[in-house]
This record gives sequence, C-alpha cells and structure tokens, in this order.
Amino acid sequence: MLIFQIAVILIASKLAGDISVRLGQPSVLGKLLIGIVLGPSVLGVVTNTEILQEISQIGVILLMFLAGLETDIDEFKRTGKASASVGVMGILMPLGMGYVAGLALGLTSIEAIFLGLLLSATSVSISVQTLKELGKLKSREGATIMGAAVIDDVLVIIALAFLMSFAGGDVNLGAVILKKVAFFASIILVSWKAVPWALKKFASLQVTESVTSAGLILCFLFAYFAEYAGVAAIIGAYMAGVAISLTTYREEITHKVEAISYSFFVPVFFTSVGVTAQFAGIVENLWLIVLLSVLAIVSKLLGGAIGAKLTGFPWQSSMAIGSAMISRGEVALIIAAIGLESRLLTEDMFTVLIAVVLVTTVVTPPIMKLFFSGKGKKADALALRKED
Repeated sequence: MLIFQIAVILIASKLAGDISVRLGQPSVLGKLLIGIVLGPSVLGVVTNTEILQEISQIGVILLMFLAGLETDIDEFKRTGKASASVGVMGILMPLGMGYVAGLALGLTSIEAIFLGLLLSATSVSISVQTLKELGKLKSREGATIMGAAVIDDVLVIIALAFLMSFAGGDVNLGAVILKKVAFFASIILVSWKAVPWALKKFASLQVTESVTSAGLILCFLFAYFAEYAGVAAIIGAYMAGVAISLTTYREEITHKVEAISYSFFVPVFFTSVGVTAQFAGIVENLWLIVLLSVLAIVSKLLGGAIGAKLTGFPWQSSMAIGSAMISRGEVALIIAAIGLESRLLTEDMFTVLIAVVLVTTVVTPPIMKLFFSGKGKKADALALRKED
C-alpha cells in the first residue's frame, strides 16, 4: 500500500505543480493543495501513516539542507542586523495580537500568552521552495529571511520554556537556554574545524558517492543534535548546509542531493502537509478559524515588514520579507501539541489552530509571489541603492 501511495504522490505532485506554474503560481502551492485532495478529508487515496510522516521529515530536512548549501555567507553576514530586526518584530507583533485575541476569547492570561507564542512561530520550509522558484533565495531578502527564521525559532522556544515554567510545567529555564547556547557554540566550532576535515577524509575513500554521503551524514547529524538541543531539526540541517557551502565540495554535494531530494523526498513532504488536513469540527468553528487565520497572516506580514523597513529595506522588499515569514508549519504544530498535552489548549482550540497552521502554509506561496513580483522593483532597487 505504501508503495502505491508514494507512486500516486509523485505523479500527482508533479502534475499539480505544473498546473500551478501554468496558472502563474509557485509549483509548491499545487503540491500542497493536491495533498488535501488525495488525503483522508477528500479522496482518501493517501493516508497519513507514520512511515509517510518519517519520509516527509527527511524531505523537509533535505530541503533546508539545500537552502543552506545555496546560502551566500557574505550576504548572510551583511544582513545580520536586518535578520535580527525581522525575527524580533516577527515575534512581538503576533505575540501581542494573539494575546489580545486570547483575552477577547475568554482565555486566561497564561493561555492567551501561549496562543500568542504559537502564532509567533514560523517555519520557512515552504518559503524556501518558493524563494528558489522565484530566484530569490540568494538575494538580500532571501538571506534576511533565513537568518530571521533561525532567530525566530530560538527566541520562541526559549519564551515557550519560560512560559511553561510559570504554567507549572517541569521546565528548567536555565538548562533550556544553556543547551541552546552550547548547541550553537559547538555547531560553529564543528563547522569551522570538523566539517572540512570530514569531507576531505570521506573524499579519499574508495567507494562510490563518498562526498555526497558525507554531506548527508553531516546534514542528519546536525539535524539530530539540533532537535536534541530543543532547536528545530530543520535549523540544524540548514546550518550543516551553510558549513558545507564554505568548502570546495559545495557544488558536487548540491547537485547530487538536489537529484535525490526533488525526485522523491521533497514532493512527499509538500504533499503530506495537505494530507494531514482534518476538516472535522471546522464548520462549527469556522468563524474562529477565519478570525485567527487573518490575525496570523496580518501579524507576521506586518511584523516582518516593519522589522525589515527599520533596517533600510524599501516597502516592497519589506512586505516580501514579511510574507515569507507567514507559514507556521511544523514548528507551530509541535507547540500546539505541547499546549494540548499541558492543557493550555482545549481539544476544540487545538483543532482550530491546526486549521490555522494549514491556512498560513497554503497562502504563503501566492502572497510571496505577489510581493516578490516585478511590480515596483525598479523603483525599489533605486531606493535601495540610495539607502546603501
């Protein structure tokens, strides 16, 4: 059954992606939507099995690994201030608006803060693919988005640990922060010293595709240790890609991993996002889903845009950066699961928030296409040169 489902996913995702492009949208939008159609909520051809989710997890890890491989480290350094501004404002705006919305819905202060934190999360895996399709991943905006995503993830997780300690959860805030500091410090050291050495050693082995294998080993190890440290696995995979991008093996690994990823793992990831959609209980809570979806989209869009604008980006580019931060993805799903387990979310609110996460994920590609389109780009480029 799994083999048949994979065949259906690969065929459907490629055809849906092609149709999406022909309609003037990024192909990832078609892949997300076809997942909903194939999933249990509509046709039921593909079921959300554990094995499919594991393959999907590998897909998103490889996608972020490739994003790291294609990162211009010099541009990444130059956009550090902008990334920090976008990351912080992209948290403060949803946190504040989510808190107010929570109080208006009758939640307690702790529950309202939790809602705000969940809406503050971001996951740029969908945005990465859209940036690649639009040719913007290596741009100044792309570097800012990737840096902001790392900052956003770390700050939200630390804030969540802080909140859980107040909510009566068994959380050692000092240990949480220490693990993250230790992770980033060790990753920087390993990237600087161990990664080039490991790749060189593997390159000398008398076996096929030794360098590609070395790249994948580093990718999965970085992802594992990131998850162990309480940072999203995709951040670890991205940093592995950045580390390898500084070596002479960058082109070879990128070329080989792209073939593996885009032919199998990444299409499964995109489609599985749609497959996880559940429509039970949506009609009863439709108004709440619409309200929180609008709040989630607007708060991230404006928060990211204001953060970018404060560091010198023109409004067109600022809105484009903000649009890439809208998708909540797997990071918000993890936080929602924590909220349900700790009883900071009711079953109904959990269902509502899962729908909101799906909405933010599906709308991100077309909104990005809108703001990254060529309209007004000449004027923006001129304004950017003047500001530089």
